[in-house]
Amino acid sequence: MESKMEQNCQDESSKSWFKITIPCGRKYDKTWLLNSIQSHCNVPFTPVDFHYIKMQAQFFVQDVNTASALKDVNYKIHDEENQKISIFVNHSIVPHSVQNKFSTKQMKTLKLSMDKRYDVIQQALDLQSFRFDPDLVDNDIDMILNRRNCMAATLEIIGENFPELLSLNLRSNKLYQLDGLSDILQKAPKIKSLDLSKNKLKSAWELDKIKELKLEELWLQGNPLCNNHSSHSSYVSAIRNCFPKLLFLDGHKLVPQVNVETKAPEVMKPSQETYKGSEALKNLILQFLRQYYWVYDFGDRHDLLNAYHNEACFSLTIPFNPEDPAPSNMIKYAKSSRNMKKRKDPVLLVRLLRHTKHDIVDSLSVLPKTQHDITSFVMDMCVQTETMICFTVNGLFKEVEEMSHAPVRAFTRVFIAIPATNSSICIVNDQLFMREVNLKETTPVPTPSSNFVTSISKEHQEMVQMFSIQSGMKPEWSLKCLDDNAWDYARAGQIFTILKVEGKIPEEAFKQNP
Repeated sequence: MESKMEQNCQDESSKSWFKITIPCGRKYDKTWLLNSIQSHCNVPFTPVDFHYIKMQAQFFVQDVNTASALKDVNYKIHDEENQKISIFVNHSIVPHSVQNKFSTKQMKTLKLSMDKRYDVIQQALDLQSFRFDPDLVDNDIDMILNRRNCMAATLEIIGENFPELLSLNLRSNKLYQLDGLSDILQKAPKIKSLDLSKNKLKSAWELDKIKELKLEELWLQGNPLCNNHSSHSSYVSAIRNCFPKLLFLDGHKLVPQVNVETKAPEVMKPSQETYKGSEALKNLILQFLRQYYWVYDFGDRHDLLNAYHNEACFSLTIPFNPEDPAPSNMIKYAKSSRNMKKRKDPVLLVRLLRHTKHDIVDSLSVLPKTQHDITSFVMDMCVQTETMICFTVNGLFKEVEEMSHAPVRAFTRVFIAIPATNSSICIVNDQLFMREVNLKETTPVPTPSSNFVTSISKEHQEMVQMFSIQSGMKPEWSLKCLDDNAWDYARAGQIFTILKVEGKIPEEAFKQNP
């Protein structure tokens, strides 16, 4: 009697279902995530009903031993940013996709319907408005492809009967998520053409779930996501980010993509810099800046998409003057400025913080066209760790939309970046501060007083000019500060900051309108 009860308990345990949850799983590719979990799990498992819900990834397994083995994987996996991945295991009811699994008779009817829609010569499957297929309606089969059991049954038939599929039409199926479609790579890996037009997809994030497909043709018109972009080029760039080999979008041939890694012309001179650390890292940053500003000034700014992390942040700030809160010559930037001395509405402050790389390049693309003076750049390193660097860039640029009266601006930019896979860097945070440049700031440094016997080289004149712009001091005082510190720009800046905080710099050292 006792052994029979133990056997019944074991049978019940083997039938138990468990839900596996990865809290921040949405940011990981499904294939990578499952392969990583399997490589750390001491028993093989088959995930059931894998899907994303909000920021989480979830799937189910059946069997207590498998669940226990998966529980031991918690915190054993590290992502590319060296973050540990959490894995939670909980008891669960039978997954809905299993409860609602199609019967053998229904699967036969579904296969017959799909056979009629398959073009053998073109290796194309037309599932447009599939829910209203007469064969399915007559047999009371409600084929709603947003339901994971419906999509799973469809992909199962594709994998068993049409593995050489090249073209799939899912037009007009009211799709608002692509969780179930993410398995299509395993079922029909040769697909080159996909029609998702006239559906309910609201975000390009949904396309990330099928980005492993080597698509050459894609149709998306008629989805809400098509209206999320400020321009057609922005829309194309966002889609190309998921499918870099795409040749046709919505039936239109795409022009070749410009890579952000395009080399800058050799005529560009090396930048000034104050960073004294690793030559390799210094050269990496300088190369990045040349490429970045070459595209920013002369290319399509949407091609900067690959320079930013998916979840990067960007903010723009201009000075706040209570007497003139929106100067006419800076009005193009005033609406986007997050200057917290002016902005009191917390909701607006959040809205002005550009989050995700698509929002960032959209914001950059509507700013005035510019031409940066690379030779004016001064770069400094703030923080460096094994996984992150923070550096600043100061310099001058012109707005070139009105060349006859091109205004000159000064800017300071703070970048926080992480290593990228292509031996470059990837921006995760970008803060841009810009202001007007007074005419006095762009004129040659005046002749030093009699206290300075030696003549000033052109290189030192340029250093004085930039130090004057950044510190707000008059050129002659900037000259003295640099000379007192043996023309070590970084040290002079540190000494200036300390003396200013301590109130030891006289008022006459500063300009009237800093």
